[in-house]
Amino acid sequence: MAEPRTLVIACGALTRELRAVLAQIPGATERCAVTYLPANLHNRPDAIPGAVEAAADAAGGGFDRVFVAYADCGTGGLLDPVVERLGATRLPGAHCYEVFAGAATFAALADAEPGTFYLTDYLARHFDALVVAGLGLDTHPELRDTYFAHYHRLVLLAQSDDADVEARARRAAGTLRLEFTRVPVGLEPFATAVHAGVT
Repeated sequence: MAEPRTLVIACGALTRELRAVLAQIPGATERCAVTYLPANLHNRPDAIPGAVEAAADAAGGGFDRVFVAYADCGTGGLLDPVVERLGATRLPGAHCYEVFAGAATFAALADAEPGTFYLTDYLARHFDALVVAGLGLDTHPELRDTYFAHYHRLVLLAQSDDADVEARARRAAGTLRLEFTRVPVGLEPFATAVHAGVT
């Protein structure tokens, strides 16, 4: 009997981590067809549900399972009806920060300091493009005081021990004038969620 075929529709910001996790699941790279959507959809989350549905339509049929590698990600619940129509499952939680940290760790961080701006490894690597340029801070740096008036710290939810990622995150904290904290989370909570979605 052939292995079930799984369509994975994923946020492009998860590419590195998702590939690493799928490589650890026996046979997953062979039985999973992965479509990555542009990471900058997070700057307009209302477009995520339509992009996920379009990706599923473009992939065609023949899949036994569909896994959407997005949390809610700012869609305000609009992604869930698409997931339901596709007969799919998605990553748990409100956003990738919760997925990477795990619900309990993220809740503790949020309770300890509600005014926290979070970075993943990907966002640290692409901070200038996605945050500085994405929010217009490159052309209007004065907007920093408006956007981040109620933030006090920046937390890097570190999936790796990459020194360059940490250095970039520290620079990002300096740019935003926020206290820097590194919280090592690894890939375990994310890997658990992916395993559940594709196996």
